[in-house]
Amino acid sequence: METQQKLIRLTVVQEGERTVIETHAHAYRNLMVLLNNHCYLENFGECGGMGRCATCVVQTQHPALQEHNRNEASTLAKLPPVEPGTRLSCQIHINNLLDGAEIRIPGEALY
Repeated sequence: METQQKLIRLTVVQEGERTVIETHAHAYRNLMVLLNNHCYLENFGECGGMGRCATCVVQTQHPALQEHNRNEASTLAKLPPVEPGTRLSCQIHINNLLDGAEIRIPGEALY
C-alpha cells in the first residue's frame, strides 16, 4: 500500500516577486537544486553544492532553518557581514521542515 507524501509549500522572494513552489521531501538533493530548477538563477551554486563558494546564499527567518550545517558557518564568515537567517541553500535539505518557509534570494550578490 502506497503512502502519500506530504506536500511541501515554500515561498521564494526574488526581485520583489513572490513565487510559491510545491514539492515533496527528497524530490531534490537540496534547496539550491530546487531553486535552480524553478527560478533559473545564473551563477547560483557554482561549487555544485559543496558549501564552499557562497554563490547560493539565501535568507530566511523560518525557525526550523536557522542552524548551520557542516562547513556553512566558515563559508559565510568569508562574506561581508550578513543578516541573521542567511544560509547556503546547498546545505538545506528538502524535507518537511521547509513547509511554510519564506526564502529570499538577495538581489545583490553577497560573494
